[in-house]
Amino acid sequence: MISISIAAVAFGVVFLAELPDKTALAGLMLGTRYRASYVFAGVAAAFAVHVALAVAAGSVLTLLPHRLVQAVVGLLFLAGAVTLLLRRDEGEEEIRQPADQGFWKVSGAGFMLILVAEFGDLTQIMTANLAARYDDPVSVGLGAVLALWAVAGIGILGGRTLMKFVPLRLITRVAAVVMLALAGFSLYEAVAA
Repeated sequence: MISISIAAVAFGVVFLAELPDKTALAGLMLGTRYRASYVFAGVAAAFAVHVALAVAAGSVLTLLPHRLVQAVVGLLFLAGAVTLLLRRDEGEEEIRQPADQGFWKVSGAGFMLILVAEFGDLTQIMTANLAARYDDPVSVGLGAVLALWAVAGIGILGGRTLMKFVPLRLITRVAAVVMLALAGFSLYEAVAA
């Protein structure tokens, strides 16, 4: 059965971490050049593949001793928070445009861009951590994929507007604070368990 609270935690953590990421900007740029639904189809498929891989990796971690897993999860969340705090704002990357604007060309370009850019990304690692922490891969996967799809939709349809009202630095800081809290909680459980 799906746990709404676990899915909500996964959604919140992944959403905040992915929002300032370069792939949101890439989705925005693709969305301004091509039909939004075509871009979203490719991007959404790539994110679904990434979440499936992350949840599978996180599920394997549940086979290890609980204290060890909590310590590793805590350290990885801590590393993610430090990465966000030390990250500088990245410029827009050049995106190759497909020769035509057909569905398969545009969605394929979006799929390949996200598939390559997000492999081993912070949000994929965080999703694996959450799957290991909560031992509920379906709820974590659902929350993570919905968060990634939401960020992709925002990036494709309205990223520029959001950035006018919410500074990228603030979004990054909020994500880092959430990850620091999760790191502290996981490390506490590793020591206290």
